[in-house]
Amino acid sequence: MSPRRGARFALGLGLALLGGGAARAESALLLHTPAVFGVVPAASYDEGGRRVGEAHLVIEELPGGNVRIIAESGFQGGARSVASAELSPAGGDGALRLLTQESHSFGPKGIPLGVLRVDHRAARASCSQEDEGGTRVEEIDLPGRDRVVNVPMNLFFLPLLQGEAERLHFQMFLCRGEPRLLDFEAWVEQRRNGRQRPVVEVRYRPELGSLISPVAQTFLPRLSFWFDPTARNPWIAHRLPLYSGGPEVVVAREGVPLDLLGMRGR
Repeated sequence: MSPRRGARFALGLGLALLGGGAARAESALLLHTPAVFGVVPAASYDEGGRRVGEAHLVIEELPGGNVRIIAESGFQGGARSVASAELSPAGGDGALRLLTQESHSFGPKGIPLGVLRVDHRAARASCSQEDEGGTRVEEIDLPGRDRVVNVPMNLFFLPLLQGEAERLHFQMFLCRGEPRLLDFEAWVEQRRNGRQRPVVEVRYRPELGSLISPVAQTFLPRLSFWFDPTARNPWIAHRLPLYSGGPEVVVAREGVPLDLLGMRGR
């Protein structure tokens, strides 16, 4: 498949945008259906490679054919994140469309920090936080056909892994400061043969353009996903902050040595 065709599949813009009618409230992105369902045991590691907590990735098929993804990671008894997404079949070509995404964040003492939620059908995204006055909720409207991906990166990045696209452009919904959408881009950083398996690292970052200097870019979070392109469930690890401004962790499936990711374990 050509890079152009792969990008069309990943971004799912289609001919509907040319139809002249009002844009529907739904995600414009089409994601690959997973080849394998089940629970993937994993572990969380800090930046120094020390194991700090358990983690897992769950991919399950719901009654009616929808797919749900749940990812939990973080520090044992401390800061952690529980993220989920629900997707529905979109046509007969094996594609999935995002319905909802949620992320529950907990601080260093395990205290809930808030909930990030994206409802693609309602074209709304919200940030909720508990404070002395109760629950405070801030919301923004999404475009009629949005390109927001916060949770199922393991599916969204597959066109890069499989060589169907050279670069993907999307948005993430952020709650820190004030609710907002931020443009992101993703690309293959490297492909190499490890001792146990081939490894593809996908990097992604905000598309800030000339708004930020090259020096300032070095202070951005290091956002990566690692895949084994020969596996039916290719995800092997990812690196990201647990929440906006939170501690950075590497989440690796059980049995994956950290040196495969360019890290040293402790």
